[in-house]
Amino acid sequence: MKKVMTLAAALVAGTIAWMPAQAETVLTASSWVPPKHPLTTDILMGWTAAVEKATNGRVKFNVLPKAPVAPPGTFDAVKDGIVDASFTVHGYTPGRFVLTKMTEFGFLGDSAESISVAYQRMYVKHLAKLDEHKGVKVISVFSHGPGHMYTTKTPMNSLADLAGLKIRVGGGVVNDVAKAIGVSPLLKPAPQSFEILNSGVADGIFFPAESIQGFKLTGVIRHASFVPGGLYNTSFVMMMNQAKFDALPKEDQAAIEKVSGEYFARLAGKAWDKADEAGKVAMKAASIDMKVTNPGMVAAMKAKSDPIELSWYNDIKGKGVDGAALMKEFRAEIAKVAAGK
Repeated sequence: MKKVMTLAAALVAGTIAWMPAQAETVLTASSWVPPKHPLTTDILMGWTAAVEKATNGRVKFNVLPKAPVAPPGTFDAVKDGIVDASFTVHGYTPGRFVLTKMTEFGFLGDSAESISVAYQRMYVKHLAKLDEHKGVKVISVFSHGPGHMYTTKTPMNSLADLAGLKIRVGGGVVNDVAKAIGVSPLLKPAPQSFEILNSGVADGIFFPAESIQGFKLTGVIRHASFVPGGLYNTSFVMMMNQAKFDALPKEDQAAIEKVSGEYFARLAGKAWDKADEAGKVAMKAASIDMKVTNPGMVAAMKAKSDPIELSWYNDIKGKGVDGAALMKEFRAEIAKVAAGK
């Protein structure tokens, strides 16, 4: 009897040993900002870790050491399967995305988390059905922290101080805002910031507070002017290759959905708010002249930039969207998120 039981146990053990191992899918992800930038460490890698946990290790990501394409080519790189997952700035491809400009206007709020979560809610409710991201699986839309003004030499006390300065911008609405307030915008990807500032090609930059430290600019920036509510914001999308997502088992698709959408927007917003605070600490340590933009200058900038939003209302009429109503609802949603709702 003992021999029979031993044989049976051996057969069971052998069967288990020969059972197929749990399927594991390894996808590629890339970032076009430095490896230690919060977009890489806290946002991209924070999400890939959440996916691995949500799928019990069935889906993992290999984060490439270097982006396979320049930043403006990221959307198409994901769409065409050169990389399976990444993020991009909508403004890097002018004219391609129109509705996403809604989160790029100024004076929306002082928290990336509030703006990003509200933006994602508005995307689901109003924008997704208009399919501007055709060809990719949208994980989430989000924004960096409020954009402020930085110069290498010139203190900023009035619009007259900015007149004619060459300022690096990331594209989209901020390009129009820059022109409206009298500066000469230079549309360049963020990783080129140090080079153009250090060489004197640019006199300053419009960036969230985090990026002065994140792109190692504390040695070239001398003046910072923080605009209440932000002079502008930048619209991002986190995305996956649609075919790769569709090929995953339904269970894994559902798990990824749980750590996408508002979950991702909040993760990204919190990371950026934390990084913005660290950026201000780094600027103070570097003895950069830091101040809040004075009310008179804020009012003048708002008066110059308001027509840009009004013009956008006309641009999206053809898509059946009421821009004024959309922005009113968006601003109310930002306030709602800020209040913890």
